[in-house]
Amino acid sequence: VGKMSTSSTRFAIDYAKRVAGCKKCKLQLPKGEIRLAKITPNPFVQREEGPPPDMKLYYHPHCLFEMFFKARANTKVIEGTEDIEGWDAVQEEDKEPILKFINELNELRANKEGGGAAKRTPKKKAEETGSSAKAPSSSKKASDKDSKEKEKTPKKSKEKDKSDGNKKGQKNDSNGAAKSGGEPDEESKYNSFNKFTKLCDVIASVSKYTDKSSAVKMFITRDDYDGDMLTLVRLLLPGVDQRVYNIKEKQIIKHFATIFDLPADELLDSYKNGGDVSKTIRDAIEKNKLNRVSKGDWSIQKVDRWLNKLTELTKDDEQITHLKFAAKRLSPIEVQYLLRLVMKDLRINAGVKHILDGLHPSAYEAFQSCRDLAEIIDRVKKGQLGDVAAAMEVGIRLGTPVLPMLAEPCKSVEQAMKKCVNGMFAEIKYDGERIQIHKSGTSYSYFSRSLKPVQHHKISQLEDVIPKAFPAGLDLIIDAEVLLVDNATGKPLPFGTLGVHKKEQFKDASVCVFIFDILRYNDEDLTSRALAYRKKLLEAQMSEVQNRVMMSNYQLIRHGDHDTLKTMIWKAIDEGLEGLVLKDIESIYEPGKRHWLKVKKDYLEEGRMADTADLIVLGAYFGTGSKGGMMSVFLMGVYDEDTKSYRTVTKCGNGHTDDALEAINKKLKDQMTRIDRDFDLLPKWLHCSRSLVPDFVIKDPQAAPVWEITGAEFSKSENHSAGGISIRFPRVTRIRKDKDWKSATSLAELKNLYDCSKTKTDLDRSVEDETPLMKLSAPVQRVLEVTKGNIVRRKNRTKWKRKRRKRKTTMNSVRPERRHASMAPNVIARIRITRRSFGIRPRNDSELWNFSHLTESSSDGQ
Repeated sequence: VGKMSTSSTRFAIDYAKRVAGCKKCKLQLPKGEIRLAKITPNPFVQREEGPPPDMKLYYHPHCLFEMFFKARANTKVIEGTEDIEGWDAVQEEDKEPILKFINELNELRANKEGGGAAKRTPKKKAEETGSSAKAPSSSKKASDKDSKEKEKTPKKSKEKDKSDGNKKGQKNDSNGAAKSGGEPDEESKYNSFNKFTKLCDVIASVSKYTDKSSAVKMFITRDDYDGDMLTLVRLLLPGVDQRVYNIKEKQIIKHFATIFDLPADELLDSYKNGGDVSKTIRDAIEKNKLNRVSKGDWSIQKVDRWLNKLTELTKDDEQITHLKFAAKRLSPIEVQYLLRLVMKDLRINAGVKHILDGLHPSAYEAFQSCRDLAEIIDRVKKGQLGDVAAAMEVGIRLGTPVLPMLAEPCKSVEQAMKKCVNGMFAEIKYDGERIQIHKSGTSYSYFSRSLKPVQHHKISQLEDVIPKAFPAGLDLIIDAEVLLVDNATGKPLPFGTLGVHKKEQFKDASVCVFIFDILRYNDEDLTSRALAYRKKLLEAQMSEVQNRVMMSNYQLIRHGDHDTLKTMIWKAIDEGLEGLVLKDIESIYEPGKRHWLKVKKDYLEEGRMADTADLIVLGAYFGTGSKGGMMSVFLMGVYDEDTKSYRTVTKCGNGHTDDALEAINKKLKDQMTRIDRDFDLLPKWLHCSRSLVPDFVIKDPQAAPVWEITGAEFSKSENHSAGGISIRFPRVTRIRKDKDWKSATSLAELKNLYDCSKTKTDLDRSVEDETPLMKLSAPVQRVLEVTKGNIVRRKNRTKWKRKRRKRKTTMNSVRPERRHASMAPNVIARIRITRRSFGIRPRNDSELWNFSHLTESSSDGQ
């Protein structure tokens, strides 16, 4: 009989219901006596579907722990009460001796030489070196008697391991560090998927983010930890995973209804009420007792391979077979977390920073610049990460998207001068879509602001022109903005025209990339170089392709040159551009940091919104009139990180066309729950006053759409729960498909925007410059210059005629003596010039223009 997988072994405690014998000492366990059970799959019963039934071996507590004291370090033992099923039903006086055994066992293992590391036999090492570890396809019987026997190689699964993070030729030691020679040991108890679900429950149960990080740290820093840290972290961060599973909530409900022969309508109603498809499936399995597995034996590596396989399946029957394979072998809670991995949301309320802080204080900083988890974890294990400065030296990699550097609102020239002490580049803010281009030889990768692959139709025209723009560049990482430009004028077209249907409306337009930064050139990482160096490199190595690949327009402004900056800001506004981005010329590229400044028209008026707000759709109201019966007004809000709840900001019903509104209703229909303005039906996560209770409320705020909202100004309203902040005359200006609830405007950011909006600006029109910011095609520029000259001359001629007519009327409306007597001395010269310019000729200067006697009279006060 082969060696049993330790990950399939479980332990339970209860009181003997009938006389039974202890498997170690062979003495009887009287009825009612406390006993421990070792639970393993029965190796003599094999089923076509599902795991074999459980086999229980009962022991006196002291007998079982005597075995544990003599067991090898990698043998599955009871390390804590969480490893014992039925512990809560045990009386307190019976718990004490078992707790004492557990403490003695942990102390003994901690004091063993090597820290309790799981030592492997030479044969086991050779087997692991020669082949990559796969999950066992079936369990074998385990016995304490053959603990000295050599372990046999478990049967390998034929599933292809396509994991991006697990690198071949690495193996974990007792501290989780990689050694060359094989894959991490799947038999480790720390690689158990059941253990993973317990860790998720612990992270979800604590509210402080520091406690969430501590839970991760405590798990991976145990003395005998020999788990696969990379796979663990990848599963804890499903949102970072780039895999696409081609399956949605409704499909999952439909598939599980088929697997377990359940009514799909009931499952769908349950999902609509709860909003969590994984909880719906788990409840259905437990309620109908459809799965008798209390603890699965899958490892996290096997789960990772299962997810890889799911990415290849697009047909319903293939997905049903794949889901059924897992559902019959995992416990209900394990099925729940498996589905949450598929949905890319573990619902543990922990982001990337909180998980990575559990690895190392600088791990998140390193992840900002290098999105390669394998590289970061390898450095953590080797102790090479160091402080924040060292973390930033991890470097960027081709093919791995880098978090874009961002800008914060700026309302005054003085603020810009304080931030950019070395001088600045004032750059046009293009109203397009942020894009990051990775070129490695002849292969290209395009990533959006949210680090997801860009839709192909938006960039299909670029692959032929990028090599022309960088003829000497083999490897590139470029930060740019992509938008449509009018081929006739060279001017950018409005935001949103890159869509498939919108592009068809602009026949004489082409996709153009405006490049404003370069992060890598051939083998050199440029993120630690000054912006001035990066700009100089761009200018030296880049050849513009007209209306296809262009350098962004920018101007160098010296520190203290307020007038030039003011002029450039007003020119950008007058030309209808979105605004300017201001960057210190000596600044480095800091991924994810808001160390640039942005200036928009709305920032320049006191009380105006300091920036648009990216708000979450929390609810909706029925419309009236032609929009009756449909959702036409929406309740918008923000996430409050302190209270883990959502706060209302404004009601918005403007900005959508009728067609867009109809499409939004179809999309949100399944995401909303109708509550008919019943305050008692509001979910606990939503803080909403009674006067604002909507007709519909979003089921899952973490899956809710994010819209860009702008308005006349920020205002104060006692009805809204976001610190009383609201928006006057709100309207939707953009649907932010690139953002989710995490990247939307938070309550803290909203308060900062409100404070900025109340700050006075120091911008005025004291200096003007007629030179346009936006480069136009040469023919158009000449036409504009001629047209502008004609307009100016026509305006001057009209203005001169109007002035002449007005002054002539004024001068002739009074008698000369009264007219002259009422004039101050300093006006006389102006009259002389004015009358001459009107063609009134004097008979002689001494007769008409000598007003000395009037001047003397005026000085006497007459």
